[in-house]
Amino acid sequence: MDITNIVRLVIIIAVLLVISLVIVKLNHKNFNLEVNKLVGFLGGKDNILDTEVNMSRFKVTLKDVTKVDKEGIQKLGAKGIVEIDNQLKIIFGPDARALKKYISQLK
Repeated sequence: MDITNIVRLVIIIAVLLVISLVIVKLNHKNFNLEVNKLVGFLGGKDNILDTEVNMSRFKVTLKDVTKVDKEGIQKLGAKGIVEIDNQLKIIFGPDARALKKYISQLK
């Protein structure tokens, strides 16, 4: 391999790395946007009393369940929602832990 091919290879790797970082950054922004929408669908951060995660289920205790937009939550990708008293159990899959962490940081 001569020096020209090595330089080309380094440039290609650098470009691929930059593209990868941009994609990761965009996905992170989208996740934050989706979580902010979820908080709104749950009636706002002041309506959220507590959050828990059990496997793929995101459990949230609310002040007022009537403020919840269940249809909006399902559009965000919830696979199921169960309401018991002032709690919602929402099946979100592998994102449930990240949701709890982000919402806990808002409080």
